[in-house]
Amino acid sequence: MSTPISRRRFLTSAATAAGAVALGCRESWIDAPSLAAVAGRPLPDPAASGIEHVVVFMMENRSFDHLLGWLPGADGRQAGLTYLDAGGAPHATFPLAPDFQGCGYNDPDHSYDGGRVEYNAGACDGWLRASDVFSIGFYRRHDLAFLGRAVPDWTSFARYFCAILGPTFPNRIYQHAGQTDRIQNTLAISTLPTIWDRLAAQEVTGRYYYGDVPFLGLWGAKYLPISQPIDAFYADCAAGTLPAVAFVDGSFLQELTGTGADDHPFCDVRAGEAMMNRIYTAVTQSPAWSSTVLVINFDEWGGFFDHVPPPVAPIPPADQAAGNADGRRGFRTPTLLVSPFARRQHTSHILYDHTSVLRMIEWRWGLEPLTVRDATANNLAQELDFKHVHPRAPEYSVPDVAAAPCPVRPAAATAPEPRRSSARAHWTELREVAQRHGWRVGG
Repeated sequence: MSTPISRRRFLTSAATAAGAVALGCRESWIDAPSLAAVAGRPLPDPAASGIEHVVVFMMENRSFDHLLGWLPGADGRQAGLTYLDAGGAPHATFPLAPDFQGCGYNDPDHSYDGGRVEYNAGACDGWLRASDVFSIGFYRRHDLAFLGRAVPDWTSFARYFCAILGPTFPNRIYQHAGQTDRIQNTLAISTLPTIWDRLAAQEVTGRYYYGDVPFLGLWGAKYLPISQPIDAFYADCAAGTLPAVAFVDGSFLQELTGTGADDHPFCDVRAGEAMMNRIYTAVTQSPAWSSTVLVINFDEWGGFFDHVPPPVAPIPPADQAAGNADGRRGFRTPTLLVSPFARRQHTSHILYDHTSVLRMIEWRWGLEPLTVRDATANNLAQELDFKHVHPRAPEYSVPDVAAAPCPVRPAAATAPEPRRSSARAHWTELREVAQRHGWRVGG
C-alpha cells in the first residue's frame, strides 16, 4: 500500500499537472462554475454535519444525453442532432421507446480507443464511426418511471463525468481507488489502495454489498470480511444498521441474456428503473434515513451519445503506467444525490466525477486522499444544504419488469476485441476469479 501524503502536497502537484495538460486541450473547456465558486460555500464541521451514512449505488453504461437530455436547465440535448456514419451518411438522434432493450443493435463501443473516436478532439461526433445507430438513440422523461420523476425532485448534475474515458472496470476501480491500474476490462488482481483501506485505518465502518459477482473480487480475498450479499443491505436499511459507508452493486451476470437490471445493454431500462427505486425506497424508508446521503451514479457512458466534451484531469501514477496517456475523463453520466440535506429540484453545474464521491467520504471522516484525483476533486458535499433539512422523501410507483432474453446474434458472438469484452464476458470471468478467492458468487 502506498504511504498516505497530505492533501496540501497533492493539491500543489495537481495544480501543476492540470495546468500542463490543459494547455493543449482548449476544446475541452466547459462553461461551468469554478472551483473558487464551490469553495466559497462554507461547509460545516464534518463531524457535526449530521451525515452518519453514505450509500453509493452504481448502475451501468448510459450517458447523460441518452437518459436525461430532457432535463430542463441541465444542458441536455436529444432530438434534433445529426451525426455522420463511417460512410458520410447523416443519421438523426431518435427516441428508442417502445424498444427498452435494443436487442437488434450492437452494444455501443465504450472502450478506451473507441471513446477517443467518439470524442474526436472535442467535437463529440464520432458515435457512428464507432458504433451503430443504437448509440444515438435516447429515452424521454415519460419512458423512465424512476429517473423521470426522481431526477427533477432531487439534486441532479449537468457536469458529472465518469472518471476516465474508458470501459467499466477502469471506472469502477476509480470509484473505489481514485485511480486505475488498467484501461481495459482485464482480470489481473489489483493491489491499489482503496477507500476501504482508508476507512479501516480510521476504524470507520465500511461495507460492500453485491448481487451475484463482487467487483471487489478484483482485489482477491482482501475485502471478503467487509462484504455481504445485497439482501443484507436491504436488511440493514430496514433495521437502521447501515455502516458509515456502503457501496452497493446489483447483479451483473444477467447482462449476458439482457434479463438484468443494471441498465447495461441489452437489459431492459424499465428493469433498471425498478432496481434504482428499490435502492431508493430502502434508504429513504430506513430508520437511518435522517442522517444518510445516497448517491446513484453510472459507471460510464456506455458508448451512448453526449454533446459535452469531457475535460482532462491530473494523471495518477497507476493510470500512467496502465497507458492512460491523456487524463481524459469520460462522458457525462446520470447522477442523483438523495438526502434530507440534498437540495430539492436543483441541477448543479459544478464539475464532478466519481472521485468527488470519494472526496465527500474523505471530508466527512477525515481520511487522507488516495491519489491526486480525489485530493483535487470538487467535494460532492458542496451540493448539500445543511441549513435547510427536508426529512420527507417522496415515494415513486415503479412497476417491476421481467425482461425477455435477447437472442444471441452471430455477429456479436464472433466480433473481435474490444467488442467481445463489450459483450459482458468480463463478468463471467470475474465470477471465476472471485470464486477462486473464496467469494460466494451467483449464477
